[in-house]
Amino acid sequence: MTRILAENADYLTDELTEAVQQITDTSFWQTQWDQFTTQFMAFLPRLVTAILIFVIGQLLVKLIMKIVNQALTKNKHTDAIIQQFLSSVLKIALQILILIFVLDVFGVPVSSFVTLISAVTLALSLAVKDSLANFAQGIIMMFTKPFTVGDYVETSGVAGTVQSISLFYTRLNTPDNVGIFIPNGDMAKAKVLNYSAEQLRRLELKFSIGYTDDFEKAKDIIRRIIDSHPYALQTPEPFVRVSNHGDSAIEITARIWVENAHYWELNFDMKEQVKKAFDDNGISIPFNQLDIHIVDPVRSE
Repeated sequence: MTRILAENADYLTDELTEAVQQITDTSFWQTQWDQFTTQFMAFLPRLVTAILIFVIGQLLVKLIMKIVNQALTKNKHTDAIIQQFLSSVLKIALQILILIFVLDVFGVPVSSFVTLISAVTLALSLAVKDSLANFAQGIIMMFTKPFTVGDYVETSGVAGTVQSISLFYTRLNTPDNVGIFIPNGDMAKAKVLNYSAEQLRRLELKFSIGYTDDFEKAKDIIRRIIDSHPYALQTPEPFVRVSNHGDSAIEITARIWVENAHYWELNFDMKEQVKKAFDDNGISIPFNQLDIHIVDPVRSE
């Protein structure tokens, strides 16, 4: 080891001496400084231009977003979630546009950058295609508005009041206060019954009476109850007619128009009041029964 160091001592000494001379030589530093200033002055216009583009771009983004947000807020037909979504998408798009301009100033190939963004977007879309489908359907539903918050809807075997419509899920609250989260993609594929779409709703009830009962009297009783109920509308006119001759009963159908808010209250009131009125007037409500007739075998012979 000592021999190797001794053999290379002269070489190491020369290298160190040359390095010290370069460091102490002012011309070396002057050359380095000249190169730096030359490169910096060549780069400075690009830097200033990029800073100006960025600053002016940010001011323009704020101005554009202010105008857009004011326009969206004034439009009462635009959902709040849609407003937020459109505002966010526009802001991101404007920021990307500013970034592309800045990169172009520095000589970065814009086409390569756009290709990279496209590739990343494609990869992400394939990875989360189901979520994107729910997202797309959420946007479509917010624009088409097949139902809104507060509507009572039924879909895929479940029914409830719409509590919220997000970009991915729709939340329903069932009558027994259970929250159900349904992906928007499923909502778009399934049939949706919106019971709140119209202000009025028709209530249809069926009442059974015996064949020995007076059906005209039963109809009059039902009609009087309808006419006296505050929630039963007279326009359109209520319908009360015999609708079927069953195996053991005559069926009377009543169709009554009612405001959506009072539908269930009228439904329960009618059933209770008709039952009580039938009992008071001696009108029976038949139920399925089996009559067995025993034949005397001796007499039959």
